[in-house]
Amino acid sequence: MPMGAAPLRQLAAHAVDELTDAARKILADHGGSADRPELLKDVAQAAKNLDETIHHACRPVDTDAGLFVLRGLPVDDTEIGPTPASWATAGDSAAEWDVRLLLLATLMGRPIAWEGQQDGRFVHNIVPSPGHEQAQTGASSTVLLSPHTEDAFHPGRAHLLMLGCLRNHDAVATTAASIRQVRLDPADLALLSRPVLPILPDDAYAEAQGYSGPPPRIPALWESADGPTLRYDPAYTPLDEAPADYRAAYDRLTAELERVSVAVSLDPGDVLVVDNDLVVHGRVPFKARYDGTDRWLKRASVRVPGRRSRPPAEADEHGYGQAALVADV
Repeated sequence: MPMGAAPLRQLAAHAVDELTDAARKILADHGGSADRPELLKDVAQAAKNLDETIHHACRPVDTDAGLFVLRGLPVDDTEIGPTPASWATAGDSAAEWDVRLLLLATLMGRPIAWEGQQDGRFVHNIVPSPGHEQAQTGASSTVLLSPHTEDAFHPGRAHLLMLGCLRNHDAVATTAASIRQVRLDPADLALLSRPVLPILPDDAYAEAQGYSGPPPRIPALWESADGPTLRYDPAYTPLDEAPADYRAAYDRLTAELERVSVAVSLDPGDVLVVDNDLVVHGRVPFKARYDGTDRWLKRASVRVPGRRSRPPAEADEHGYGQAALVADV
């Protein structure tokens, strides 16, 4: 897997200062906590007034790679404090970064959160956690986090995924592969466009895993007006229930995604923006130390109003009882 040179969008110094000042003011106005619903209204208002260069940097993904990196935001490795032991103990650690991400997310669309994940927070802490080393979630470490669509089980999943890097001393890479760069023959495309299998909720959604409704069968691929999109999470797809020809086509899709996959090692201050309709992402294995110096990302999810990139049938899915919280911006 090659190390990828993701398309780079460099933030100008004056724009970084403006964004940082706005985040600090909002955070101070809310007592230093980014976990207050009323904060989102101030974020929305401040985002409108940010410099045009920041708006331009947050324009839609515009290459078949399906991603880009925003660069230029400062991180003080001492000031942010130690990497939390888990999302549950992170609290308002490095809360200024939560607000920065929310400002950027609001320029791209509408930030969303989930009632059933990380206590409904709009910005998640992604850190390795003891006891979860082999899980297929962001808390894992020693296992390869398989490439997947974020929240693939849910029809209300994000259009864009944002990963802000606070600490990455070990240069742990995020993997990414775009459906717009694979080569599949027409027969495979036809097979994978059929609603054959469900995608089940992942281990980050314990309540959803207990949902009693029948799992909806969904297509892995969909041809939108702009080109192919995908909905893919093999770790939570019961592939052994599919006919042999479908499994073979799915395997060829997996092989193609592996072929075009790149590994993006984020530096502190980088924000990776991934089009969740085009790109599957994962993470290479690493050895966590649990000493406060491990990799630490902040994650935000964004819906883009008016986007038409998904099959109409998704509107009838139950989402395994999970409700998305959408920022009113």
